[in-house]
Amino acid sequence: MLAGPIFSREALTVPRQLKTYLLRAGYLFAFFVLLYTASQATFGWQQYRSLGATARFGAYVFQIFAFVQLTLVIFAGLLFSAGNVAAEKDRRTILLLLMTDLKDRELVIGKLLASLLNVFTLVLCSLPVFIFIRILGGVSLSQVLWALAITAASTYMAGSWGIFVAFWREKTFQTLAVGLLGFVAFLAVVEGLTFLVGPETTLGTWIGALDPYRALLTVVSPFSTTSMSRISDLSMWQTFGELLGLGVLLNVLTIVNLRRWNPSRTLYVAAKKDDSGEPTRKARQVWERPIVWREIMTKAYGRRIFLIKLAYVLFSVLIGYSLLSAETSALVLGMISWQGLGFVLLALLSLMLVNAQAVTSITSERDGQTLEVLLVTEISAREFIYGKLLGVFYNAKEAILLPLIYIAVMSSQGMIAPVQSFYLGFGYLMLCAFASMLGMHSAISFDNSRTAIANSMGTVFFLFIGIFICMILIVEARSSFALQLPSFLIFIVGGSIGLWASLTHKNPSPALTLAAGVLPFGTFYAITAFLLGESFSVFLCVCAAYGFTALAMLIPAISEFDLALGRATIEKS
Repeated sequence: MLAGPIFSREALTVPRQLKTYLLRAGYLFAFFVLLYTASQATFGWQQYRSLGATARFGAYVFQIFAFVQLTLVIFAGLLFSAGNVAAEKDRRTILLLLMTDLKDRELVIGKLLASLLNVFTLVLCSLPVFIFIRILGGVSLSQVLWALAITAASTYMAGSWGIFVAFWREKTFQTLAVGLLGFVAFLAVVEGLTFLVGPETTLGTWIGALDPYRALLTVVSPFSTTSMSRISDLSMWQTFGELLGLGVLLNVLTIVNLRRWNPSRTLYVAAKKDDSGEPTRKARQVWERPIVWREIMTKAYGRRIFLIKLAYVLFSVLIGYSLLSAETSALVLGMISWQGLGFVLLALLSLMLVNAQAVTSITSERDGQTLEVLLVTEISAREFIYGKLLGVFYNAKEAILLPLIYIAVMSSQGMIAPVQSFYLGFGYLMLCAFASMLGMHSAISFDNSRTAIANSMGTVFFLFIGIFICMILIVEARSSFALQLPSFLIFIVGGSIGLWASLTHKNPSPALTLAAGVLPFGTFYAITAFLLGESFSVFLCVCAAYGFTALAMLIPAISEFDLALGRATIEKS
């Protein structure tokens, strides 16, 4: 009753779609592939396994599954909820919803629950997988239930934040950027305040409970993080209640401000005129390349985009100061230094912002019904694509430059060699080119803007998640890595199939098929070369694999632009 007809329609129509069941089956299949790969990396082809070894393996896999699922569903909940409302605003259908007799709470709660319906279903579908891990030993039923409860509460809070930002901001890129930066900044502020106040104090306990990762770490390793003597004493009601309470607070604020934020006050602002009827502001001179002019010289992505850039700069300074000044020589998870972790965090966030800028540069045109106008002008496909790419790099220049500055600071302090700085910087720029081209390719390939955004940003996110999981499993395999190589191949082939389905959704080509097959294998080779300390091999492999994939997406976008958009190609005389 709180959600109203919006959620009712979603609940009735979603079960009729085949992709819903494919998504659930694929989600569970990915878990079992990861389980098999982890078992082979741990035990290999040994037939005899003691009860103690099986229990330790169960606890180890439970930790991986819990943290991976928490990260995935938080990202999915934030992206789906924000993208759902942003698409309504781009198509101007939000105005029709506001004109109906829907109550404000029905519009906000309905959109939120409709966006999170598939995400909550996936969390529920994962319950049998965690129960199977419970059978292996090393994990109690209360740990499983608390892990799923924290995951669900975190997803609800992340979705509430996405809905709050989407109704607040006008442009899709602003919504996605503020959503991602805001959630990451929230976790950083919570951890910073917990460290300053003290995690053992009462105030520090209340603040630290807002971090779902800290709470989940307590669930998966209760005896190493708390003073409990029995697993039955495990209770995470404080974290669960605070996350739900924060989500409800965001919902209340969204409902209260819904009519004040929407419709936007700048939606129908006409140009001011003087007494003679002439506009008070002279018309601006458009460049010979109107696409580049529109991307650089206009406020196509919002009037306060500088606030997003300022927030990213402040976050980068915080990360740089806290991690570059760390004097510890310990490696994070035995793989990377704390200074290197800072660069990875900045690079991942930068790539997500670049990808969001790229995909929304075309989806906003389509939803605003200006793409059709551009297609009937004399603007060529080459001019359109290159103009959009230049606009992406210009608008995201701060996100691209700050990780490079971070590399320069590391090199000046002697943390990495100059040649490694070159490898790292150039490889990072190649990934930026890949992320931008992937965003444009997804926007062209998918007619639905929400699907295009989810596919584009999800591909970048899953690549990094897959790399992280693969590195953990390789470190776990240690000296028996060669014996467990076939198990890793299953994991890599699964990634290739998923990437192939994403890249060749609408316009398959031999180059894209080859790229989908080569990219995961090249990434796996780069991971192993990195763990062996071979910098040049990593640099060469990243440039070759990701550079070829970017070209495989770029060339069809230019040469078969009309075909890529589903239109007939008309030769100009």
